[in-house]
Amino acid sequence: MAERGAGGIHSGHRQRAKAEFLERGFNGLPDHKVLELLLFYAIPQGDVNPLAHRLVDHFGSLSGVFHATYEQLLEVKGIGPNAAVLLQLIPAASARYLRQNASFDGQIVDMWQLKELLEPYFFGQRDELAYLVAMDGKSKLLSFGEYPTVSLKEARERRDEAKKLLARDIDPGQHKKELRAARIAEEANNFKAIALEWYETQTTQNTPAHRRRLIYNFKKYIFP
Repeated sequence: MAERGAGGIHSGHRQRAKAEFLERGFNGLPDHKVLELLLFYAIPQGDVNPLAHRLVDHFGSLSGVFHATYEQLLEVKGIGPNAAVLLQLIPAASARYLRQNASFDGQIVDMWQLKELLEPYFFGQRDELAYLVAMDGKSKLLSFGEYPTVSLKEARERRDEAKKLLARDIDPGQHKKELRAARIAEEANNFKAIALEWYETQTTQNTPAHRRRLIYNFKKYIFP
């Protein structure tokens, strides 16, 4: 007898597919099986296996599916707006993950290392991109940015600022981290001041017990 549940006749298959992924990841799974797992979350009921096969047949591979535009995905029978957005989100989220884990700390010893560091910034991009990278005499990063978002003039200004710091025996990278940390601390303190000001307005609107819980939760979970 076919398995039934909240997900319909295919709920048992879906649970088995998810369990298989949790046990071994994507190792050994063909492209259509990977897409099938993803489609579970855009199409809550029914058999999405044929649709996964159609996507692979249409675009040639999993990579081809992820490189397709929203409009191109909608051309495949069975793909609606939710599924198309989901399939666009996967490479976009992956690109952000890779960028956030790319580290330019330390010395860049050769062009191959620089290429590896820059690759996450080109991941999933369809249009041509150019990045400006400025390094000091010891091959440490001074400034970095996408062109033309960061202009040549701005890149030169950043380089000159870094040179001034180096002349004062200040590491530009460390200096930038310290400024960022100070800015985050200042923003957190500003939020604390606003929250405490709001808290004082609750004197007549809430019971003393409720106000005590408020300030306790602020201090434990929110304030720096």
